[in-house]
Amino acid sequence: MERLLLALIALLPDSFFSLCYGLKPVVIDGQTLNSKARLLCDIDWKTATPVRETPVETTRANMERLAGALAGKRPKLKSVQNIEIPTDFGALPARLYKPDNNPSLPVLVYYHGGGYIRGSLNSHDGLCARLAKYGGFAVLSVEYRLAPEHKFPAAIDDAINAFNWAVEQGASLGLDPSNVAVGGDSSGGCLAAAVAQQAKSKGDAQPVFQMLLYPTLDAHLSATSYQLFEEGYFLTYDRIRDYRDMYLNNASERGDFRASPILNSDLTGLPPALIITAGFDPLRDEAESYGKALQGAGVAVGTVRFPSMVHGFMSMTALLPQADKAVHQAADALRHVFNQD
Repeated sequence: MERLLLALIALLPDSFFSLCYGLKPVVIDGQTLNSKARLLCDIDWKTATPVRETPVETTRANMERLAGALAGKRPKLKSVQNIEIPTDFGALPARLYKPDNNPSLPVLVYYHGGGYIRGSLNSHDGLCARLAKYGGFAVLSVEYRLAPEHKFPAAIDDAINAFNWAVEQGASLGLDPSNVAVGGDSSGGCLAAAVAQQAKSKGDAQPVFQMLLYPTLDAHLSATSYQLFEEGYFLTYDRIRDYRDMYLNNASERGDFRASPILNSDLTGLPPALIITAGFDPLRDEAESYGKALQGAGVAVGTVRFPSMVHGFMSMTALLPQADKAVHQAADALRHVFNQD
């Protein structure tokens, strides 16, 4: 039923929903909220329950159901394979997307969002498949350990191990070990940024690129956009705070670069980056500030804002044309880095 309703909403023009709202647009910080995104925000605001009052299993199931409805049909690829990545902490489930039979494909190691407490290979299946399809490169989606069962730094440890495995063992699966990028959305964007920083600081093999999609980068939650979009815009301040507190062991860890990559005072020598933000997202300002900090450190970075969108919009391709446009833009940027165009 959810899929049918969203399909109907997708077919109707934005102007229809503007009329439904009485031609009263939501304008904040010089931006106008997309009317379909507004409808989604209103439904979420009326039906969501506080994170701390909801069993984590329910929170996870709700995300899986909504993600499947919003993503739409997965595009066809040459190969989609479930694999396991061995680590000292156990085997990590992963999914490898291949657009063709190239025996040495460049690869994006992708970390899903979900506030460190939810999200999976399935919740981001559509987004990862589209990146592979549009970009012509492989995508290795990683299902890292989640809080509260596995608190910080479990997720970042898994993220680092997955990247290193792709570099060291990826050739066995037809991947190019010299052309490995990292990327992720929301909390996964934080993991991608932290992987790049850790690789540089340890002198290990570095990713060739970092794709950061509306990432969370400062566990102190102090940016102005947290106040501008505190509630009512899909992702709320309270949810972000609760996700953070379920992930971290204590307040002192908020200053750890692995939890707050933006606090690292030395960003020189990091790989080039693309940062995509949404205008109506509490995480917007810290992500764009990170882009400026990277640029100031001499890192090649492109920061692109979709002003009418909300957090997580790139996974909403069944509903929002802007989502598909953003996925194309991200895939094109990475294809350029991989020297495929």
